[in-house]
Amino acid sequence: IRKAKNMGTKVTAEVTPHHLAISDEGVTDFNTNTKVNPPFRGKEDIELLKESLKDNTIDVIATDHAPHTIEEKEKDYEEAPFGIIGLETALSLVLREVVEKKVLSLMQAIAKLTVNPARILGIDRGEIREGVKANITIFDPGKSWIVKKEEFLSQSSNSPFLGWKLPGKVEWTIIGGKIVYRSEK
Repeated sequence: IRKAKNMGTKVTAEVTPHHLAISDEGVTDFNTNTKVNPPFRGKEDIELLKESLKDNTIDVIATDHAPHTIEEKEKDYEEAPFGIIGLETALSLVLREVVEKKVLSLMQAIAKLTVNPARILGIDRGEIREGVKANITIFDPGKSWIVKKEEFLSQSSNSPFLGWKLPGKVEWTIIGGKIVYRSEK
């Protein structure tokens, strides 16, 4: 991808927050919540992904949100479907793995989650300005939270991050001018 971009080829690339946070060493107990495609790789691969974010070889951070029922994920590892939920942990994982580790600034990381995908897809989103529909997430980067199955708002809970303490507590989510989420604390 880097070589193609350097040659002037119009190409984009994305990475998921979970591929920045978990290496193949985290897949030792055949927990189906770690079964993703592409599979988790070594720590050196994670460092290459982060380097690629930093030099803009990778343009976008995408959740790859893939909810599955408990029954689907309780199958044997080989039979269980690939995928995990990613929406509710994406921002916090990016803060932890990319911003706190000084791979990208907060604004660069947010752009990879918002402005860049909108620009690539040619849609008028990802920015706050007059005349544009604003979907906004307001978060406190100084607050942390524990990932708990019972607190997910998603209809699924297939996440390898259960029990993890993550930075960046979402306080409000506004979609189309309506508050759709408000933190209780």
